[in-house]
Amino acid sequence: MKSSRALLPILFAGLSALAIGAPSPAQVYQTYGVHNAPADSPCATPECRYPRAPGEPADPLYPAYWSSSWTMYRVFQNYQNNPPPYAGKPPAPLRPGVDYEVSGGATYYDSTWRGRSGDGAMMEHYDKRCLPIFPIPNNFTCSFISLGKIAYFVTYDGDRPKGMPKVCLFSPKNHPPRRDFVSHLPYSQADSARLGSNAQAYSFWVDAQTGKPVQTGASPDQTANGAILFGYAFQANAAGRMMPQSFYFSGYPLPPANAPIVSQNYTNFSETQPDPTKTWDQVAGLDPETLPACRLFDPPATGLVGATAKPAKAAPTWGDIGRWPPR
Repeated sequence: MKSSRALLPILFAGLSALAIGAPSPAQVYQTYGVHNAPADSPCATPECRYPRAPGEPADPLYPAYWSSSWTMYRVFQNYQNNPPPYAGKPPAPLRPGVDYEVSGGATYYDSTWRGRSGDGAMMEHYDKRCLPIFPIPNNFTCSFISLGKIAYFVTYDGDRPKGMPKVCLFSPKNHPPRRDFVSHLPYSQADSARLGSNAQAYSFWVDAQTGKPVQTGASPDQTANGAILFGYAFQANAAGRMMPQSFYFSGYPLPPANAPIVSQNYTNFSETQPDPTKTWDQVAGLDPETLPACRLFDPPATGLVGATAKPAKAAPTWGDIGRWPPR
């Protein structure tokens, strides 16, 4: 099983081009309509949506429910001149094991789920390499599970980091992306072209300090300027329908995560309704008010990852958007 900050895919984004307002409370992250209400991530436009310009394609929609495995590429070297999205593995001259690491996982999505915490369910499961958007090592298996507006973080016996709980509360306001989530992202013709024909890609870079998008499209790379990338691509299947192709984004760019660019490329995508007993039932009976807060973006000196000292963060994370630099 697996993922997808979208989290993630997403788990973590979709920021308006006109973001304004005060920083969100702790554990309520700036997602500008993708994972929580616009009121939780203030925008200057209603519902934080991007109008499409004449000639731009119509927005794709997620299927009502689906399941897919994916391959994750953590690109840590020579990424500046090799931007995502990637049609498959990262292109030459990037080399596996030298410039990027390969791992895997899966995403399970069901917009028809209904519960006390709201609508929609999603699980992103990362096998042996967790989502590398946090300033901690990611060499463990993890899952992000959203049920309605509540998002949980799950780790597993066998490779759980010392001191990390089995389940913690990732956010009290982080619902699965709605089927029309891509309306919160700008269309990028340049990103689309990198995937060839019958593809549509959407992305922007966000300034971590202001929370405002500063560039549409993944190129040129803005990691060195302290910006954070979020992108999502669709490609037509054999029947001509647009389906998810990849989720590409900034991870934590410095050690220990060492993930300036990350891409999750979908494989075996299927409009199959997920089995709750194999996905979100593992958290369905939990009371989120009794769970510890995760603190993944801001790990304590001791505890979650067994650290003996807490180094100062030298780069922003998804959790720092609108709060960077730390005060």
